[in-house]
Amino acid sequence: MTSVPREQESRPIRPWSVRSWPMWETPSALLTSILLVELTAAGLVATSALAGGLPTRVDIVRMVILGLLGLTHTEAVLRTERLRRRITAPHHIDLSSVWIFAGAIVLPVTLAVVVTVVVQFHIWARTGRPKAAYYRHVFTTATMVLACLGASAVVGRAPSTLTAPALLTLVLALLVFTTVNTALIAGAIAMSSAQPNLATALGDWDDNVLEVATLSLGGLTAVALLINPWLVLLVLPSLLVLHRAVLVRHLQEAASIDGKTGLLNAATWHTRAERELQRVTRGREPRAVLVLDLDHFKAVNDTHGHLAGDQVLAAVADALRSEVRDRDLVGRFGGEEFVVLLSGRGGGDGTDLEAVAERIRRRVAALRVEIPTADGPLTIAGLSISVGGAVHPDGVGDLRELLQIADTALYAAKRAGRNTVRMESLPCGREQLPALIPSDPVSDAQ
Repeated sequence: MTSVPREQESRPIRPWSVRSWPMWETPSALLTSILLVELTAAGLVATSALAGGLPTRVDIVRMVILGLLGLTHTEAVLRTERLRRRITAPHHIDLSSVWIFAGAIVLPVTLAVVVTVVVQFHIWARTGRPKAAYYRHVFTTATMVLACLGASAVVGRAPSTLTAPALLTLVLALLVFTTVNTALIAGAIAMSSAQPNLATALGDWDDNVLEVATLSLGGLTAVALLINPWLVLLVLPSLLVLHRAVLVRHLQEAASIDGKTGLLNAATWHTRAERELQRVTRGREPRAVLVLDLDHFKAVNDTHGHLAGDQVLAAVADALRSEVRDRDLVGRFGGEEFVVLLSGRGGGDGTDLEAVAERIRRRVAALRVEIPTADGPLTIAGLSISVGGAVHPDGVGDLRELLQIADTALYAAKRAGRNTVRMESLPCGREQLPALIPSDPVSDAQ
């Protein structure tokens, strides 16, 4: 299950004071969309309840089993979930979809919704309260209810036998569930972001794979319920191990990523850049180290505040990422300083690397950062960046030397009036070949 972003969590919430609810501070377009989603979910549930018949004893037993396992699951991973919620904004997958999707497959719609609401409320009460805004969690629950309704509509009545068409229907229901939930959450994230983009709205590839894996476990849970309800107990240990594995990955990412920009932090960038420079590549492609400094950034903080400055840094980081390739390394060295390791074309002279630096400079100069404030949106423009670079034509060399040369070039760019690029090229043949390590697919994957 993916949660909507947390923009109001630091403020204490008083449910008895309607005027103090943080939802009233939400932009009107986003608030309208949230209310429409919640009203749609409530209306469809009411319609399904009126149209459906009375549940059977078997249905009630299955609902109780899924509900109890959902509550037990939350309690068993309580500390892990609280830690993960602090480091996985805006996308958070809490793995509760296992029980909710299973309910959508084997239960009547109304009972499946009961499981969804009970599990979601328990998650909020135990891992999100009191920091999580009420309206945000109600919206998240509504998206899960709609996803549940969509999957249930695909399946119809729970299959009595596990035929090939039944398994195909199960896969289709999985796709409908994740599509509905992802689309609604992505829309809310995009509308609540000052500078929305597809990557921010949909999350990274690992998050989406984790959600699909969770729903797959939910499908297996449904199958186990149809065969023998006792088999469902085997799902719980697998979930506990999955929680631990996901937490380790998140902790590794948190230790290597700069929190304000999402770029590599200085230590991680330095380690990966050294490894890359020690690797002999086919064709001996040129490489360059760029050191970039945002001009007059202190004036942004002094004029608009540090929160606005943080959003400017994030926008500049997005600009850097958009102008380099996936294999290039982009990091933040601290303050308003960034660093990039670029790889050029094999056999080239490095002129394409200087062109990348110039594109970055132009991209930053054209930035317009929209920042919401109490007095209306604020636009910060007129930014500029100075770039110093060191190009090694053979693509290998000492990182410290390249950084020193790039830093010297950066100061030359600043002395030239800022908002400019200065590049220096190292002569060939200065690397120490015996110290190099060959390209290794295993190390490439690390």
